[in-house]
Order: sequence, then structure tokens, then C-alpha cells
Amino acid sequence: MLKEAFYHRPKNNFAYAYDENTVHIRFRTKRNDIDESVLIHGDPFEWIDGTWVETETPMLKTGSDTLFDYWFVEIQPRYKRLRYGFKATSGDEILYYTEKGFFTEKPLHDVGYYFSFPFINKADIFSAPNWVKNTVWYQIFPERFANGDSSLNPLNTQEWGEQEPTPTNFFGGDFEGILKHLDYLKELGISGIYFTPIFKAESNHKYDTIDYMEIDPQFGTKETFKRLVEACHKKGIKVMLDAVFNHSGYYFPPFQDVLEKGRDSQYKDWFHIHEFPLKTEPKPNYDTFAFTPFMPKLNTEHPEVKEYLLEVGRYWVREFNIDGWRLDVANEVDHQFWREFRKEVKKLKPDLYILGEIWHDSMPWLQGDQFDSVMNYPFTTAVLDFFAKETIETSDFQDIISHVLHSYPKNVNEVAFNLLGSHDTPRILTVANERIEKLRLLFLFQLSFLGTPCIYYGDEIGMTGGQDPGCRKCMIWDESKWNEKLLVFVKKLLRLRKEVPEFGNGGEFQFEKNTNSNQLIYSKTSSKRKLIFLINHSNHKETIQMPFVEKHHLVTNLWTNETIETSSESTSFTLNKHDFLILSIEQL
Repeated sequence: MLKEAFYHRPKNNFAYAYDENTVHIRFRTKRNDIDESVLIHGDPFEWIDGTWVETETPMLKTGSDTLFDYWFVEIQPRYKRLRYGFKATSGDEILYYTEKGFFTEKPLHDVGYYFSFPFINKADIFSAPNWVKNTVWYQIFPERFANGDSSLNPLNTQEWGEQEPTPTNFFGGDFEGILKHLDYLKELGISGIYFTPIFKAESNHKYDTIDYMEIDPQFGTKETFKRLVEACHKKGIKVMLDAVFNHSGYYFPPFQDVLEKGRDSQYKDWFHIHEFPLKTEPKPNYDTFAFTPFMPKLNTEHPEVKEYLLEVGRYWVREFNIDGWRLDVANEVDHQFWREFRKEVKKLKPDLYILGEIWHDSMPWLQGDQFDSVMNYPFTTAVLDFFAKETIETSDFQDIISHVLHSYPKNVNEVAFNLLGSHDTPRILTVANERIEKLRLLFLFQLSFLGTPCIYYGDEIGMTGGQDPGCRKCMIWDESKWNEKLLVFVKKLLRLRKEVPEFGNGGEFQFEKNTNSNQLIYSKTSSKRKLIFLINHSNHKETIQMPFVEKHHLVTNLWTNETIETSSESTSFTLNKHDFLILSIEQL
């Protein structure tokens, strides 16, 4: 056994309280290096005749990535505290791994040798809003979804959808347009709307905020927005707003004051200024988002800035009853600000959802004191590379997804924001070279995976578009231009996610053993049912073997509700190219 590959840390994603009674423990070893892992555990204060009272519980191998295997066990310690170590077996060799290293015999004379989970404190448990687990989001770029009140149109507004989007043109999307199409969204099956910024700004994307307390007049009034939120809530749809606290817009009044008055401005410390006077060329002499002079970085450690932005967070929750905040460029803001932000908004609405835009490993933000979730771009990249671009093999895809799942605790994965595309990325149908059959598989995997999925407006009807601004076309409302079959397909997936618990977060995800690189097989399992997803990823017909099913089990095709006869041996299915089969297995 390769000792150097053994890894555990008694916190974060390797040891955490899942709830008030349950501890989850993970252990990492070299891939295919050991045969069995067992957790040795007990209460540190429970001894009999000078010997520690311990129990051995087998661990389950829950997945692998390119280099490692991951082992998991769920423990409910009687007294909410735990000492533990690992027993690894490979053939005839046995190793005991503890906080003090490796042993060939189990150390029982001193619990100080073992890892410690001191106590399950309720305050330390990661707790995201429960409703998020059952939410499917729909991202709306307000300027491009629907024009419902032409009297609000900005100067030089283009006719709806008649021209290609550019970084600077406007088409007049507004709140009234969204209100007129809420029935469409409800019928689609979504239960949450994520709006990109709606605050007063110069651009069409509104990420260059001028006034965080005012709605951009092209979208409507605060009264209209309040009516929109209330209408959404009546239809069972949550509302999440997008805020940019990392930087403001160039025309943000405090920044304009600094431009005008220089070091005499009362706002000079609101920003990260290197020298006066301010310059924008060749590079700005103040910190910005990237090197964009029109997005000066805010000093979130300054008391006045902090209080201003915290009040922004409170205001839209308090006055408009929004259900979530999506936080732009969240990783560039200091952790202490986010800790205070969470406390302030959760005081007003404890079940508010806080989503950070972070594209990389986000464990430092997901300790329960800052965000409820992050945008799961590692998931996005893997799914697009496999299904749409076909640049990675099945085994690579499985390794990456397994790595993503084992990067976070289970209660984080259950609310992970899983997207296929957004206003920042090319349209997924375009990435898939406009192959609808590939888009079907993308939606199938996304909507049957753990977490809270998000659909970018128009993807469900087959809209196309390249990188920004091409991905920001006007929503198509001419139904003759929709891909109706795709829309029906997405609706059915959303209905299954709602009606079959295992399809969403009610089932444990697992890749099934399979040596055929043209096939992807995974399962979602609960105590009541097991769903097996068989996907033919190739460009030709494939015969797929279904794992052995014991007698007294009912097997149905979940997509058609047809009963499937199984024999005592494995049953095979022939799938057309880019086709799939979902099997539901229930005990009679």
C-alpha cells in the first residue's frame, strides 16, 4: 500500500456533521491500491478495564478520480463525540492509519493516537435552505427576455430580435415582459428565477452598478418589481437577485466624486487607489475588475463601504422579500465581509439562499459561515467536455465528476448550483455543434444529478449563440421557431425530477462499473428504489448489459412506464446512438 497516498483531515469535506446526530467520514487512498477500508471509532471517554471501547465499521468506496479512491462511512455517535482511525487491507497486509501515523497493530492504549471529532455542535453544521434542494432555476438576462412596456425603452432601442446582440445595443427587455410570461415558466416546470443585475447601470448587462438602491428605469419601477416578486411567489417560484459587491460602475457617484476631487474626496478610501490623479490608460492606477477601468474595485474593509453594501443586502430582502442573492466575483471580496453579510441578511430571512460566483475549489467559502453554495463550474466544464465537445473519454468524465463530488460535503453538494451555460458562456447547443441529441443528453445528466440545476433562458427551445455577446440574444417568442420536441423533453425531465425523489436529491449518486468507453452508466439509489441510467454516448448502436436484478423486484422503464422482464442472468438492451434508458428497480 502506498502510504503517501493515505489522506484524511478531521474537518471540511473529510469529516463533518451532516446533521445534529450524524458525522460523515471520508478517507482517501491511491486508486486500486487497497481492498477494504474500515473505520475504527468510539467515544474517547468510554473504557473497560483499561481498554478503549471501539467499534469497526466497514467503509464504502464511493468513487475514484484519476489518482485516488475515496471511502465513506456515516456514523451516529451516541454521545456526539468521536475518536477514530482507519484500517486498510490489501491482500494479507493490514495497516492502521491514525493522527499519529501508521501502525501494524491497532493502538488501543491511548485514544490520543486517533483523529478527533470533539463534538457535534449545532452552530457548526453547514445548513443551507432546505427548499433549494427541490428547486430548478431559470436564469433570466432581463434586457433580453421580453419587452412588455415599450414606453420604458432606452434611447435607440432595437426591434426585438431583429439584430444580433452587441456589447452596447438594447432591445428593451423589462419586468412587464417577464410578468407576461410567468405562465410559460410555470408550465416549463421551473421553481426559481435567477436575475442578472437589475440595478441602475450604464450598460445592457448592468454589472457596472451606478446605484445599488435603485432599479434601472429601463426595467420598470420598484412597484413593478414588487408585483413581479409577489406574482412569482404565488406561482411557487423563488426569486434570486445578482449583486456586484466586488466593484462598482465607473459612474457610481462616490467614484465620480474621487475622479473630480482626487485626494480631497471623502470617498477616496472607498476604493483601492495607488496614486492621484486617477488614470485609466494604459492601465488604471486603481484596482479594478480585471483591468477594466470602468469597474473600480470597492474597499469592502472600509467601515462606510461595508455598511453601505450590507444595507443593500438587507434592503432588497426587507422591502421586496427576495429569496436569494447571487454574488458576482465573490472570491475577490474578503471573507470577513461575507461572514457579516450572511449574518445580516439571514437575520431578516433565515432561509435566504446565498450563492457565490466562484469558478474554482470553493471549500473556504463553504464552511457554513459565508455562502450556501457556489456556481459549480467544474461540473459545467466536465459535462460540456464529455457530452458536447467529446474531448474526454467516459473514464475521464467519471473521474472528474467523482472528484467534484468528493471536494465538498454531501450537504453542500445537495444545493450546488449546477449550470450548463450562462450569460458568460456560449450557448450549449452551439457548443454541441447544434446537435439536438447531444443537448438532450446534457439536460438528462444535469437534471438527474445532485444539486440545484439552472437552465439559461432559451436553451430549452434550442437557442444558439457564441461567446458573449452572442449568448445574449433576445428570447424567441415566435413558437414556430422553437424546437418543440426539445421543449417537451425538458418539461418531462423536470416533471420526473419533481415527482420521483431519487431523480433529484433523494437518491445517492454512483457511477456503475462499465468497461465500454461508448457507454455511461450511473445510478441514483434510496432505500425504496434504485434508478439506473444507461446512456449510449457513441455514434452507432450499442448493446448495454443491465446489472443483475434479484427476484421479487419490479423493473420499469421510467421514461415510458413499461414493465421490463428480467431473467436470472443479466439483461441486455440495444440503444440507438446518443440514446438513453432509465430503469426503475423497486422491491415488491
